[in-house]
Amino acid sequence: MPTRILGIESSCDETAAAVVADGREILSSIVASQIDIHRQYGGVVPELASREHLRQIVPVVREALHQASLNLTDLDAIGVTQGPGLVGALLVGITYAKTLAQALGKPLIPVNHLEGHVHAVFLEAHKAGKSAKLPAVCLIVSGGHTVLYEVTQEADAPTLHYKKISQTRDDAAGEAYDKVAKLLALGYPGGPILDRLAAAANGAPPPIKFGPTKTRGNPLDFSFSGLKTAVLYHVRERCEYGAEILARQEALARGERKFEQLLPLCSPQALALIREFQNTVVRDLRDRTFAAAEQSGASTILVSGGVAANAQLRNAFEERGKSAGIQIFFPSRALSTDNAAMIAAAAFPRFHAGILADTSLNAAASLPLS
Repeated sequence: MPTRILGIESSCDETAAAVVADGREILSSIVASQIDIHRQYGGVVPELASREHLRQIVPVVREALHQASLNLTDLDAIGVTQGPGLVGALLVGITYAKTLAQALGKPLIPVNHLEGHVHAVFLEAHKAGKSAKLPAVCLIVSGGHTVLYEVTQEADAPTLHYKKISQTRDDAAGEAYDKVAKLLALGYPGGPILDRLAAAANGAPPPIKFGPTKTRGNPLDFSFSGLKTAVLYHVRERCEYGAEILARQEALARGERKFEQLLPLCSPQALALIREFQNTVVRDLRDRTFAAAEQSGASTILVSGGVAANAQLRNAFEERGKSAGIQIFFPSRALSTDNAAMIAAAAFPRFHAGILADTSLNAAASLPLS
């Protein structure tokens, strides 16, 4: 009989529940997004996120069980995100998971959200019939995180071991995307629309060139705040952007935020600026990740998190991986963003290692991964 674990994820602005068998087979995966709620603010509002989690958690779990054709009593354990994330949001999922576990007499498994993103890659590799060999270097890149880990596993150990290689000194890559999109009046979230607009630049010369971002200390650390500020200063100093930004603001106010609606409102100069911004982000993520792989001797690179859905990023990593003889693994786009299938998958080895929690489990906003 397979081990069936219910995963619950509420670390930020997605309320998610999923059932995964033996850490590999997704029986169901339900995600209730809050993008429409936070869009008008240009980012996640923690208090609103918590309230929406409270509204969604029960129907989301119920639907996950329904799609898996299971009852609560059929579950073997419950895994829940403990952190990192927004405290209020995390507490909704944790409180509900603790209540379920206690009422059902089922084991409760605390999961690090970042480890969930690692297991999202393994879920996808399993679906494709592939195996991601360890040791590996893993880039987790999203709106809240940009961090590199070395991932290893001791012989016969059920769980993985993580050693942090580097991190962002300031903005996460996804956060930089959102702020640049807000500056250019392109809506929220910024990553998907900027990715598509960058591809539409049609070879126009960039109005400004950005060199590699620089950091002091660890040369593998990331930094995107300076790049975001450079875009800001460039736009402020050139009045020719004003009219099109105003036109896009008016379009967004009318609810016109699709790529097809915003593209005609972007000048060739603006598109080239977006392409240059994305080129710089992708180049830095790729170059530092491959440098970390070379430094650690890893022959496998895992890339996960919301920004891992970026088409240019995927192409850049796959092309470099072919030339360097390094295997590259991404999750599907659905598993790149926050979901509960990755939490249930990460809970599976912890369950077999006996890493359980009791009713004293609390949220940890800055929970480290080790």
